[in-house]
Amino acid sequence: MTTIGVIGGTGGQGLGIATRFVEAGEDVIIGSRTIEKAQAAVDKVKELLPGARNIRAAANPDAAKAADVLVLTVPLAAQKDTLLSIKEGAAGKPLLDATGPLESCIGGSATKYIDLPEGSAAERSQSILPDAKVICAFNNISQTWFMQLGEPIDCDCLICGNDQAAKDLVAPLIEKIPGVKVIDCGKLERACIIEKITPLLIGLNIKNKCQFGGIRITGLDRIKACDTK
Repeated sequence: MTTIGVIGGTGGQGLGIATRFVEAGEDVIIGSRTIEKAQAAVDKVKELLPGARNIRAAANPDAAKAADVLVLTVPLAAQKDTLLSIKEGAAGKPLLDATGPLESCIGGSATKYIDLPEGSAAERSQSILPDAKVICAFNNISQTWFMQLGEPIDCDCLICGNDQAAKDLVAPLIEKIPGVKVIDCGKLERACIIEKITPLLIGLNIKNKCQFGGIRITGLDRIKACDTK
């Protein structure tokens, strides 16, 4: 069993990811700035999954130290301070960064992307935590989907990162969430492309009065005719 630390896991996205991993039988730690806030989130998960024992609360630094794999689910404004608080515990570990650099973080529209000097939010995380194995992940899956417990999620999880071994480690873990297929998009420099899909999906959801819009990548397993000659 892998221990997953959901850092800043008290918001809708973090709570949903944590709940799905608990449902899948993984050991989960919800982290927050305070143990009290983390415990409140754990109590919510236990309400959704009565009898669940594979989840506990911790302050973010303690969650990072105790976990094997980390998932960062904080707003862009809290990204740097949160990462600095877990720097010691995150060293050498895969860190799945779900940060969305959207204009809503600074009072603008959630359908517009903020261009960051580092290139993307995930690359910003890597620059702050050079010893962590940062992987851009979970950016394109609606938090509403995560909370539809017992129902497969109709969305792929696009990931990218510079450490192939870390991606190979987390891919089957992510795919324990029913319906989710992991698509490895390459190096971390691709994160800006993955992150920019998020405001597009938000806009489509708003336009169609929906909360479940996602993305599927098709045809990758199709054998080209020329390959069989």
